[in-house]
Amino acid sequence: MPKKNSETSKILMQMTGTDRIFYTILDVFLVITLIVIAVPLWSTITLSFRPADYIGNNMQGMFLPPWKWSTAAYKALLGNRGFTLAFFNSLKILVFGVATALVLTVPIAYGLSIQTLPGRKFFNILILVPYLFNIGLIPHYLVITKLGLTNHLAAVFLPVAVTTYNCLIMRSFFEGIPDSLKESARIDGAPEWKVLVQIILPLSKPILMTIGLFYGVSYWNDFFNAMLYLSKNELQPLPILLRNILLASGMNEYVEVNAFGEAPIAAIKAASVFMSAIPMVIAYPFIQKYFTKGTLLGSVKG
Repeated sequence: MPKKNSETSKILMQMTGTDRIFYTILDVFLVITLIVIAVPLWSTITLSFRPADYIGNNMQGMFLPPWKWSTAAYKALLGNRGFTLAFFNSLKILVFGVATALVLTVPIAYGLSIQTLPGRKFFNILILVPYLFNIGLIPHYLVITKLGLTNHLAAVFLPVAVTTYNCLIMRSFFEGIPDSLKESARIDGAPEWKVLVQIILPLSKPILMTIGLFYGVSYWNDFFNAMLYLSKNELQPLPILLRNILLASGMNEYVEVNAFGEAPIAAIKAASVFMSAIPMVIAYPFIQKYFTKGTLLGSVKG
């Protein structure tokens, strides 16, 4: 610890006046950003715990003491079959979507990273075409319906299982792995798929976790595809149900909560927003340590 303090002191002593001003402004900016993010989050949390007998506006609710909080809104949601079904539908889309996306993205990116691949330039251009030119909604919808994917959860993640940005980031990461490792395996007679599975993938944990996070956040929050292709109520994911809950402003101020009494509709809205964010909030700390490394290494050559 003393060594770290001495190193920090040396760095501070070497800073010029301009550096100090810059870092001061940066600190102020970060504090303001933290406040802008934290205030709405705290407001949503306190609003979700608001009791039915609370009288006051939302701003006053931000200072609601914890001993006055009520869990009626969360009991209402967890006791509602529609909410639990939508939650598990979103979970299925997340798990199967990320698995499918990685299974498809990894071989494409690895193939494009091989310098000796015949037609490599053509395939790179082919990957860029859908990124630069969008075919539009109607052709996209016709393809999905002709494939018979409507009212299947696969319709949410399969059409966007490979994105150009993620593919190029992963390709750049694979290009940064020394060719000597690949060549040594090839000299030993290993086929290309074994080079990928046994040599490349064990070294690619940062980029796999990073791209998996990108895909996971996209699938978890996907609203538009689910709205287009999933018309059955039992297949609706959490974003659709959340939309329906948030549009319930025309309902009475209080709604029945089965055997749990009554809860304010505003509290149920806030609780649904907060609960929909919990899975990503839980997953991010475990992936965060790979995030910066994977993104930076994958974008060096991009």
